[in-house]
Amino acid sequence: MSTITVTDVTQDDFEAWRPLFAGYADFYGTVLTDAAAEQVWSWLHDPGHLLEGLLARDAEGRVVGFAHVRACPRPLTGATMGFLDDLYVSPDNRGSGAADALFDALAERANERGWPVIRWLTQEFNYRGRAFYDRYTGAKSDFIMYQWKME
Repeated sequence: MSTITVTDVTQDDFEAWRPLFAGYADFYGTVLTDAAAEQVWSWLHDPGHLLEGLLARDAEGRVVGFAHVRACPRPLTGATMGFLDDLYVSPDNRGSGAADALFDALAERANERGWPVIRWLTQEFNYRGRAFYDRYTGAKSDFIMYQWKME
């Protein structure tokens, strides 16, 4: 039985969430500025913003992982789906069940909200993450992501 619990983020969780978010940015080779982290943190606590945060906690209550998710329209079906923007578990806690606990909480949220699907992206080089995701989806989708940078 897993000793991991999942909760929504609270204002008191910033000091625990921030280093994990920085670790996530480091993994993807992105510089996370204080301003960007503070902006994301404010979104997570703004009831008018779509972004929501879940935290995985170990048996002692320490934050060991997070997921950022939001509602996203799915025009071809006329439905709203979930979009998982970020998922991260600290390297010391990988294999602890934290990612599974976060996915269980995401499934619960999807069911509560009537989201028929949750989508997400990951980098090609994220082999460990992809192996985890394949356990839930069977394989990556046949979609290709493009990114058009506005300069």
